[in-house]
Amino acid sequence: MTRDQIDEFLKQIKKTEGQNGSDRVKEIVNRIVRDLFYTIEDLDVTEPEFWTAVNWLTETGMNNEFGLVAAGLGFEHFLDMRMDEAEAKAGITGGTPRTIEGPLYVAGAPVENGFARLDDGSETGGETLFMQGRVLTEEGMPINNALVEVWHANLKGNYSYFDKSQPPFHLRRGIRTGPDGKYQFQSIIPVGYSVPPNGSTDILLKALGRHGNRPAHIHFFISAPGYRKLTTQINIEGDPYLWDDFAFATRQGLVPHINRINDPEKIKEKGLDHSFASIDFDFTLHHENRDLPPTEIARVRAVG
Repeated sequence: MTRDQIDEFLKQIKKTEGQNGSDRVKEIVNRIVRDLFYTIEDLDVTEPEFWTAVNWLTETGMNNEFGLVAAGLGFEHFLDMRMDEAEAKAGITGGTPRTIEGPLYVAGAPVENGFARLDDGSETGGETLFMQGRVLTEEGMPINNALVEVWHANLKGNYSYFDKSQPPFHLRRGIRTGPDGKYQFQSIIPVGYSVPPNGSTDILLKALGRHGNRPAHIHFFISAPGYRKLTTQINIEGDPYLWDDFAFATRQGLVPHINRINDPEKIKEKGLDHSFASIDFDFTLHHENRDLPPTEIARVRAVG
């Protein structure tokens, strides 16, 4: 078919639209349909290929994997890039880099003041981790009453709530800072993981000649009144997939050094009988700017 024939059919489709409905939805859907029609024609997509794609989309929804697909095809990182650009044009630079949220946050985790323990001691064989730092303004001043929300996978690469074998809110907590802006938590160093084997995301990535692995990482939301909410994560140095994350989430400035603490006095101070890992990391928030797109993103999230 020629482009003129395709465009004529697109006009017929558009004529079926009434005055009701959303102009914005019409604009977006019509653009997507047009581009897909062009793709089908330009690449000579066959009917079996088309219906295979439709079946894959259906199964992806049934498997609840569209969040993984959005990350794996780069959409989530692309949205971060657009937000970075919008802030840069407004003169906002520096601060802690943002990176993707992913699909595994669960709202409602317990909130502690200053310090929280994330693990319940059941993750045998893991390396004890203490992570601490401050939440700061762009000017380097501590932020009181900031909320540090943190969540990560266990030693099998699974997240509580989605993995029903784990207790509720295991490896998930919120931490309120005091006037000094400090936070600290005790947990274990998580491991990396892959998308569900033979699931929808895995099938797509294999067809693209790609893997579905993520390096070990820890997720964060950092928020405070009057500041732009920060969605970010740190990655664990030394992971083989550190700079080969299928979700494109690793960024410079988000790979802190891990200190291994063997000093008996410091071990005793923590109430431990073994060495532990320690990460120092400060989060810097930008002041709220109502001329910019909001950083509090409305999306469907699990509630514990």
